[in-house]
Amino acid sequence: MDIIIVDDEPLARDRLQRILHDEADYRVVGQAANAQEAMASVMALDPDIVLLDIHMPGDNGLQAAQQLGALDDPPAVIFCTAYDQHALDAFSVNAQGYLLKPVRKDKLLDILFRAQRVTRAQRQSLQQQGHLTTANRDAGRSHISARTRRGVELIAIESIFYFAADQKYVTVYHEGGETLIDDTLKELADELGDRFVRVHRNALVALKRVEAMAKNAAGQFEIRLAGTDHRPVVSRRHASNLRELLTRL
Repeated sequence: MDIIIVDDEPLARDRLQRILHDEADYRVVGQAANAQEAMASVMALDPDIVLLDIHMPGDNGLQAAQQLGALDDPPAVIFCTAYDQHALDAFSVNAQGYLLKPVRKDKLLDILFRAQRVTRAQRQSLQQQGHLTTANRDAGRSHISARTRRGVELIAIESIFYFAADQKYVTVYHEGGETLIDDTLKELADELGDRFVRVHRNALVALKRVEAMAKNAAGQFEIRLAGTDHRPVVSRRHASNLRELLTRL
């Protein structure tokens, strides 16, 4: 399971990373010092779990948890804090656990194990819902609409390579170039169904364009798509599902 540690104190982040260093089931993929960095890291690294402090400069951990919870397929959140008075507030934002500093290894591993079971169950539920939705969906729309300087532009679904999201916008990469659209990735995934597959929290790729998945020089999985040199990154949490899907094509 991939983990991001969020705390404004570097020593606190490093201590949690040392605790998890030798644990084969967990990998710390990033650190962040505030809510803004946390959101950017989650969008880029697509972790399964976020270890989150509460008292930080700017937005506090509770506000950060609310922002994370609003994401499509959000990571599990476990609070690690020096203050016990926020426990009820923490669970109101669907935190999977609440640990007091200094964090003990046995308690951290216990909560991580429970959070791991929850994230797997959630993913299985989402997959089942996706299959049901697809089974009951008609062919769906043939074009994506976008407001541009030239007015409303129609982009044929058949011409699209993939969709990529940052924190505010979704960009569609297609045979005619790149275009910003108003749709969210969740809306697109729900409507386009099995024509597109999620390879990352921030990316949907056209399944018919997929040629192969391979590691790049940095050790990340990438998708090779027919007709473009773009190589969307595949997150570790989606790599196994995508590999299984490709074997069935």
